Amino acid sequence: MANQAIVIKKVKKGHGHGHHGGAWKVAYADFVTAMMAFFLLMWLINTTTPEQKRGIADYFAPASVSPSPNGSGSILAGTAPGDDGVQGRGTSSVIERLSPMSPEDLETDEQDDQSSSARAADASEDALEAARSRREDARFESAEMSLRQALQDMPELAELSKHVLMDITPEGLRIQLVDQDGRPMFEAGSAEPTDRAKTLLRAISRVVGELPNRVSIAGHTDSAPAPVAGYTNWELSADRANATRRLLEQSGLDADRVYQVTGKASSEPLYPDDPSLPGNRRVSITLLREAPVVPPDHRL
Repeated sequence: MANQAIVIKKVKKGHGHGHHGGAWKVAYADFVTAMMAFFLLMWLINTTTPEQKRGIADYFAPASVSPSPNGSGSILAGTAPGDDGVQGRGTSSVIERLSPMSPEDLETDEQDDQSSSARAADASEDALEAARSRREDARFESAEMSLRQALQDMPELAELSKHVLMDITPEGLRIQLVDQDGRPMFEAGSAEPTDRAKTLLRAISRVVGELPNRVSIAGHTDSAPAPVAGYTNWELSADRANATRRLLEQSGLDADRVYQVTGKASSEPLYPDDPSLPGNRRVSITLLREAPVVPPDHRL
């Protein structure tokens, strides 16, 4: 026993897969803090106004340092309430703001105000004019559809529909009674309308009577000279337009709504490439784009 070797066994307690200390926690905390700051920055950028952004920027880069080379030039230099630099007394700017405006400045401001008011008035008038034009177009389209429906519903008018041309022009709704080859609207060389023309004009009068617009009537001829000596196409076209006016008034059109009756001879052919075509002989009835006619007994 005295010679027996003494064995000293050191037992080292194992920690398995240890956590390698607490350094990773510090790194993770720094990462989370950085991410929170980043998302906070993104939120501030998206929610702040440009003025607030400038205020934050001025906080980190103070804009109170005077750009003037005069004075102390220090960020802590004393400044007065004025805008004249670090050495300003704060009096000249206030005096300039409180001093009365010169007559030239007053006149300039008045002119600016007047020009602004004029532009606003012009814009308002343009908007009203556009709205009125749209309403008139809608009424014209309704009148055109009514006339086409009347031509289709009445057997005696169905075959005459090819004599009627309708379109909306800058002047208004234009209805034209056009001659067809071998089927004229007026007797040859005469201002007397045919029976088919009278039938069409009565139907047109009923549709035109539903709108308040004034009416312009124009007569047109082809390029061939009038068959009667001393009686030109000018007189013939004017007489046909006037005969159309009389027939419309007899069918119910108010005489006060007739704006003008003109004869244009062959000056405005429907087919410019061939002024001698029968289709150039026509009468046009235009519902004008304008305010309704004021009754004679109307008082302001």
